[in-house]
Amino acid sequence: MRCPYCGHRDSKVIDSRPTDEGEAIRRRRECMKCEERFTTYEKVETLPIMVIKKDKTRELFDREKLIRGLTRACEKRPVASEQIDAIADKIETSLQNSLEREVSTSQIGEMVMEALKEVDEVAYVRFASVYRQFTDATTFIAEVNKLLTDRG
Repeated sequence: MRCPYCGHRDSKVIDSRPTDEGEAIRRRRECMKCEERFTTYEKVETLPIMVIKKDKTRELFDREKLIRGLTRACEKRPVASEQIDAIADKIETSLQNSLEREVSTSQIGEMVMEALKEVDEVAYVRFASVYRQFTDATTFIAEVNKLLTDRG
């Protein structure tokens, strides 16, 4: 790390601690040449994930959009906001850990449905009805029957 005072390249770490948000590490350093102290922040670099939509357009992955969809599906259901955040965390982590930099909305939708199936079946069916674009009662009933078969 280059010293901001004299430009020397060697410094030693005096203190390290996480930031309040836990998203970065705050390090107090001391220059080995001029002995001035300075602070640096270290954080994980994440690569952007591009989402390929049904119309083949691409946009950056938006965690807030994911949370809005989950919240809408879980509205008036006994699902805590912490559970919604946990689902979003799990999906986002899974996407970041994959080697793919592009993911389709259908892949994300399947991940959401799999998570909702474990948390709340009504929220699952709500999300599935929008995601799979149910057009009539027959497709809705078929999805519910599939859910009951998988559960049993």
